[in-house]
Amino acid sequence: MERKTILIVEDSDVMRAFLVASLEGLPYDVVEAPTGFEALKVLPHHPLALVVTDINMPDINGLELIAFIKKHPQFSSLPVLVISTERSEEDRKRALALGATDYLVKPFDMEPFRAKVLACLGGEPA
Repeated sequence: MERKTILIVEDSDVMRAFLVASLEGLPYDVVEAPTGFEALKVLPHHPLALVVTDINMPDINGLELIAFIKKHPQFSSLPVLVISTERSEEDRKRALALGATDYLVKPFDMEPFRAKVLACLGGEPA
């Protein structure tokens, strides 16, 4: 059986590396996209289990990415974890209303991130 993949969409190289390192040891492959536009190109080419996306990105922002994912029949059931420096309840509600599964405010440590990832994936690693 093909391993499932987690897509990390984050424009900061440092934060993207931290997120990838945080997922080490989980039975998932990880694919990285530095922009929302790059994420759109990656989506159809991997058996995705989860998308982790920042909101603030230079081209297609995370909210636009969520809207695309949730409107596309092939990806509509794909869980999406939003990570953002946006702390307002309004931003969180907007992301969840678009279909995000959960929302985590930066900065955060590795363990809370891993816990959110596993919760979005349905609990224990598959």
